[in-house]
Amino acid sequence: MGKGKSSLRQWAKRLRTDVVVLYLAYRDPRTPWYAKLLAVGVVAYSLSPIDLIPDFIPILGYVDDLVLVPLGIALAVRMIPKPVLDDCRIRAQEAAMCAGSVGRVAAIIIVVVWLVLAAVVGRVVWKTLY
Repeated sequence: MGKGKSSLRQWAKRLRTDVVVLYLAYRDPRTPWYAKLLAVGVVAYSLSPIDLIPDFIPILGYVDDLVLVPLGIALAVRMIPKPVLDDCRIRAQEAAMCAGSVGRVAAIIIVVVWLVLAAVVGRVVWKTLY
């Protein structure tokens, strides 16, 4: 059982690193536009507190976290040219060594973006109905 836990932790750590790699690849000018589009979508979705399938739904709530995010990461990684991917992996490992509260800051930014989008949609709906 101990070996299964450690391999699961390694898998989760690799996914977190791959999200950083995708973010770095998105910012790299050598990455094709279609790979950038998918990369930014996967990064935003994986960091977003809002899921396609809410987590409170038994079993199905975790499908997006366990299946959709890894599949999105795998697809985006395949679209990125190998030299870019290799450079971004090195930079992601360096960033992981000196990471501080970057994860919290990213989460706060994403929550603020969602709140702003909700406010804009709410205002449009309010003006349309009233």
